[in-house]
Amino acid sequence: MSGAPTVSTNPQTAKMKKDESFLGKLGGTLVRKKKSKEVSDLHEEGKNAINAPLLPSGTDIHPEDTLLEENAERIMLDPTSRENPKFKDLLKVLIDWINSELEEERIIVKDLEEDCYDGQVLQKLFEKLSGRKLNVAEVTQSEIGQKQKLQTVLEAVNDVLRPHGWTVEWSVDSIHSKNLVAIIYLLVALAMHFQAPIRLPEHVSVQVVVVKKKENIAVSRDAFDTLLDHAPDKLNVVKTSLITFVNKHLNKLNLEVTELESQFADGVYLILLMGLLEDYFVPLYNFFLTPESFEQKVHNVAFAFELMQEGGLKKPKARPEDVVNLNLKSTLRVLYNLFTNYKTSA
Repeated sequence: MSGAPTVSTNPQTAKMKKDESFLGKLGGTLVRKKKSKEVSDLHEEGKNAINAPLLPSGTDIHPEDTLLEENAERIMLDPTSRENPKFKDLLKVLIDWINSELEEERIIVKDLEEDCYDGQVLQKLFEKLSGRKLNVAEVTQSEIGQKQKLQTVLEAVNDVLRPHGWTVEWSVDSIHSKNLVAIIYLLVALAMHFQAPIRLPEHVSVQVVVVKKKENIAVSRDAFDTLLDHAPDKLNVVKTSLITFVNKHLNKLNLEVTELESQFADGVYLILLMGLLEDYFVPLYNFFLTPESFEQKVHNVAFAFELMQEGGLKKPKARPEDVVNLNLKSTLRVLYNLFTNYKTSA
């Protein structure tokens, strides 16, 4: 997924790459030339690293995708990825391969999500490839029966693949919930392991949306959830880019930031930064210059949020208390909001 999650389908490199983060590469290589060029490139890389998992922003969450257990997550393929030519080619190759293998069974697959989720096709495919008969019911209509069949099939698949170094990127729940990304991972692994006589398109990238159920509300997780959970290697790129941005302005007051979490936690630098970005002086009586208590720090951060909204920015998603409590994601969200709105400021 753009720096996007990449499903590696190169037979010669797949096993070496299969343990890499599902998000793949989010950034490029820093260009170190003249200082102005360096700063410009760093800003661009940081922007790309942050933006990659955020796009596109208008993904719809369907009602059925909110029917999750508390704190459960569901990964969905972003609709725009379905139009990716390489992805469509991969789907066609896999479908044609399955139909060829199961021709004698008189099974015709047209849609991987709809035809693979109940375990029937996966059972027949694994039995044909492995030459092994599985002890499962032939036809299962109930959800419990389907999941039991899937459990048996996936256990057999995993027993074959794991000893050869394959990382399991699928589960009973992900397959049964018609998670196309998980289904494709499974099919690609089977095709490569059993040396299917097909040519898989290389470097297929897709974007996914992660929906998490929390406090009876299903929410779409943002780029910083993704970065911290799946691409920690890119976190330093983002932090460095944001530090460069804030120091460009704070240096005018002979101030410098080296640690994002701690140095913005009392709100003072956030307030001073807003004054610099909007070109006004913030009266010292409006905030605590040397806050000591938790309440004073929360007051400062909340006041900084008010200044941001007065400057035309949207209300930050983070809570002032989270920033004060050194929550990295909350601090990143606040600073990125400033970065996107003021990155061209002198």
